[in-house]
Amino acid sequence: MNGGGVDARATVVHIITLLEWGGAQENTLHTVASLDPRRFDRVLIAGRGGMLDERASGIPSLRLSHVDDLVREVRPVPDVKAFLALRAMLRAEKRKAAGRPLVVHTHSSKAGILGRAAARAAGADVVVHTIHGFGFHDGQFLPLRASYVAAERLASRWTDAYVAVSEENVRLGEREGLFSRERCRLIRSGFDTERFLHGSRERGRRIVGAAEGERVVGTVAVFKRQKAPLDFVETARRVAREVAGVRFVMVGDGELRRETERAAAAAGLAERFSFPGWRPEVPDLLAALDVFLLTSRWEGLPKVVPQAMIAGVPVVATAVDGTKEIVDHGSDGVLAPPGDVESLSRGVADILTGRLRLQTGRRREWLLREFDQDGMVRKQERLYAELLAGKGFSGWGR
Repeated sequence: MNGGGVDARATVVHIITLLEWGGAQENTLHTVASLDPRRFDRVLIAGRGGMLDERASGIPSLRLSHVDDLVREVRPVPDVKAFLALRAMLRAEKRKAAGRPLVVHTHSSKAGILGRAAARAAGADVVVHTIHGFGFHDGQFLPLRASYVAAERLASRWTDAYVAVSEENVRLGEREGLFSRERCRLIRSGFDTERFLHGSRERGRRIVGAAEGERVVGTVAVFKRQKAPLDFVETARRVAREVAGVRFVMVGDGELRRETERAAAAAGLAERFSFPGWRPEVPDLLAALDVFLLTSRWEGLPKVVPQAMIAGVPVVATAVDGTKEIVDHGSDGVLAPPGDVESLSRGVADILTGRLRLQTGRRREWLLREFDQDGMVRKQERLYAELLAGKGFSGWGR
């Protein structure tokens, strides 16, 4: 990568909408914490108020800034203010770089559009965008979907390279005319894979309050429409009619949590549901499960699926985007169409009753390599170097 001299340095600014608890956010934090400090000055810009703000502020030598108007919802006036704030921050970073190249790397849909527009206006040398799933998806109101696709096509003009976490997102981007395959690099969203080999089933069951002999079906997800938490409750209701002695666990929080809790109570399952909120003991919680259930309507590639598989837990999930690349239906998991709670509940019940026996752990070694988080960072560093070399910056040999 070095090729031309150890003194070559660049400023890399990562921009993300909100540091809430999620795969894209943890991916971004690990990247800014682990980029080679001999070559990269690291900057992170995010909206304010995420659960991971404190963790970000503790990363050594990271320059962290917040933009109050950078929010997930489409709001024209705050969006203009957020663009102006981002442009001003990036122009300041350009001046600070004093002739060294400025790389801007955006994440998530809102920060992806505003951040790339601001990067172009500020004169960034290289612009990269990571696709953690698109803001548009099947089932959306067609004019709304068309407007999101149009915004992505416009932002594509300001993008030197894309990173995708799943092959399905690469294919979708190509189909929608956002980029050619050559402009997109597949880099999985990595995590500390070793942790999920050593979860404690006993500790996890204690956290969720599972009784002796009780089977546990659970998920780890943000309570938002993308994750379809009400589909989880309906799936649980159908499973509970067929299989006795099952506890259902939904780890996480979000805007739909109260509605989900009410739905569980209305289904007569309040005593069989646990809502522990966000917990740091995810390896233990996954180890406590007899089935991992994910009901998402769309995804990039949810990291919790390979995490559950590394832990040796059978997976029942919707066949969306990157999930289809990780779960082999009928072998190490069960896939169902999004929204098909009948197929999801049948898959869970078949596993719990022993009607379906899966080869869990079959691809553990591949998953450990594919989702290695340090490998993820090194691949991003190589991408930056290639792009900078292609722009003629010295010291960034291919």
